[in-house]
Amino acid sequence: MKAMILAAGRGERMRPLTDHCPKPLLRAGDHSLIEWHILRLQRAGITDIVINHAWLGDKIEAQLQDGSQFGVRIHYSPENPALETAGGIRQALPLLGDAPFLIINGDVFTDWDAQHAFAAADRLQHSELLGHLWMVENPEHHTKGDFYLQSPRKLLSEHPLTISDKTLTYSGIACYKPALFSSLPAGQPAPLGPLLRQAMSQQQLSAELLAGSWTDVGTPERLEKISRQLGSLE
Repeated sequence: MKAMILAAGRGERMRPLTDHCPKPLLRAGDHSLIEWHILRLQRAGITDIVINHAWLGDKIEAQLQDGSQFGVRIHYSPENPALETAGGIRQALPLLGDAPFLIINGDVFTDWDAQHAFAAADRLQHSELLGHLWMVENPEHHTKGDFYLQSPRKLLSEHPLTISDKTLTYSGIACYKPALFSSLPAGQPAPLGPLLRQAMSQQQLSAELLAGSWTDVGTPERLEKISRQLGSLE
């Protein structure tokens, strides 16, 4: 299967670190954020990778090149201007093919095993579902969460049906069918949220809790914390 790493964001909250360095190239320990994703994808056997970029995208291409140094093949989907999440995925569909693909936000750090994506993609391929999302417990900076995960873990909804349903945060990791994005106009900015909510209303999404650690590296302080944690593991 193919994977796409979303790397087109400007990283405003990370300034001044991102004034001259694209956010995905910020280092956490021995590697940049995006290199951690590439290495873990390669370890899982996912070696065909698409990366979109906008802000300082030439630096991303210069550092990662064709991916051969990581044992993968990288294809780039440049955006000018940035097309937001759904718009960026729509723009990259010709590179992603017809089968379900994996999406990973470039600004999260996780030890999640990407091999889980294969089973999710297979379930999508043999169902009417359009996507499968991995969710996390709400972090301190996003206590309201994004969506409700209902038992038996196969349906996302905006509103709880029972008292046992609880809101969770979208991890930025998901498997999607191309059909979820194919109706969007190419080259036009489009956010992901409305597309997901529309699919939820038609019971076309499934979800599960992400197994492993996860951090939204949205501020210099969180980047520093991850770097300290990686240093302590050495």
